[in-house]
Amino acid sequence: MSLGDDQGYTDTGHTRTRLPEGDPYGGAPRRGGRSSSRSLITVVGVVVLLLAAIAFANRGDSSPDGSAGGSADKGDHPKTSSTAASGARPVEKKTGGIPSGFAHTEQGAQSAAANYASVLGSDGMFNTARRHEIIQTISDPSTASRLQAGFDADYSAAFLKKVGLNNDGSAPAGSTFVNRTMPVGTKVTSFSADTATVEVWCTGLFGIAGDSSTNPVTSSWFTVTTRLSWNNGDWKILESSQKTGPTPVTGDNPVSGADEIGKAVQEFGGFTYAR
Repeated sequence: MSLGDDQGYTDTGHTRTRLPEGDPYGGAPRRGGRSSSRSLITVVGVVVLLLAAIAFANRGDSSPDGSAGGSADKGDHPKTSSTAASGARPVEKKTGGIPSGFAHTEQGAQSAAANYASVLGSDGMFNTARRHEIIQTISDPSTASRLQAGFDADYSAAFLKKVGLNNDGSAPAGSTFVNRTMPVGTKVTSFSADTATVEVWCTGLFGIAGDSSTNPVTSSWFTVTTRLSWNNGDWKILESSQKTGPTPVTGDNPVSGADEIGKAVQEFGGFTYAR
């Protein structure tokens, strides 16, 4: 649930949300112009970094077997293969509009967790009928009722009113509701034939794009931890939790207007995620 800094699922299996505080477009004030001496220092720094990067990229193999030397050889860092895309094809079917039929493998569990994080952080969760369809589709039967009850309590009429939405979860006339979760990467922390625990690093957007909106669209970073079970030929959610970050430094991109944000949400579709 892309709601400010406190997005996501608590250890009870459903969300607790908090609106963004302070300046909705946030961040420190823009920095003024730098002096010529600071500009020179910056240029020198960039050159040094480029030279270091080139030297690193062109260094020769240092171990007898031709592998790169350094601490990575000692297992201090993940291998490149642990973060590279698997190359496996995404699933070819959907259930209730949600990707389904994931492989009974670690890769399949990661793909399922990424897609489930995305749909749980979508605007569909704000509509009762669609929310029930989502939960019943992606949850393990043993936990579906509990998860649905928790989400229903969170998405109350009072909450919808607080964030500026109509009772059916739609945005007021002339505005666009934005609630998107985009997985950045996944990591398996435990895996067996019947269960898997997967962490999904995400960035999210939440708010209402419109000239009269008091909740403009903001972004945040968070990690969703999902425990899955293998049930009836697919991975299903047992429970989820969430923590803030890892969060990168905000860039100096100029903030877009409400019209541009609303148009982008309407024109740019989402993805089916595959590890």
